[in-house]
Amino acid sequence: MSLLSQDGTQEMDDAARGEDLTKGTSHVVVAFVVSVVVVSIIIALYVMAGQKPPLATGRVVGVWVHPLHTETSGFDASGAPIPRESFDQVLVFAEVQLHNQSQQPLFLTNILTNATFGDGVHSSYAAPGPNYEQVFLAYPHIPIPHGNPLPLDATLDPGQTVEGSFLCAFRMTKQQWDTRKNLNFTFHFRYEPDLVLTPSASVMER
Repeated sequence: MSLLSQDGTQEMDDAARGEDLTKGTSHVVVAFVVSVVVVSIIIALYVMAGQKPPLATGRVVGVWVHPLHTETSGFDASGAPIPRESFDQVLVFAEVQLHNQSQQPLFLTNILTNATFGDGVHSSYAAPGPNYEQVFLAYPHIPIPHGNPLPLDATLDPGQTVEGSFLCAFRMTKQQWDTRKNLNFTFHFRYEPDLVLTPSASVMER
């Protein structure tokens, strides 16, 4: 056999071994990819199985804002003159629907209105029902829909939907209020996760 034939045979053998090695490597890559996909699917199924739907759902029916500027009379209870005082506040009225989609009662304990400004989040607790009504007595011509107050201690039975209104107040001027970046409402339930609702419609100023 000539040297040329020997060299040709050697090259063919090397090529065959290289091809076999390439095939083996590709099989390893395919097996790795398949294993990664299978593990990802298993993890996704585990996470989805562990996630439970929220116990409570709801929606914001409407939000109305009324800026209020108040000045004292300048006289005390006996009629003696005293320095006048004034302050500004923004009243936030909201009407909401809450639904219990769980198999157990839900106990509402409080409601927060949260407004985000340049310096962070400012929160205000909802006023109790009697205070809600007193606002309409004190300001009978206030241009806000007078809905039924939502009890802050309402109990939602399984499958029950409740609807009502509440009031929160922020000590600031209308100009300060207009700089807000976001607005939402937090509903606290006893021993259960909070429910946060964001208005889907525009906030109406009156």
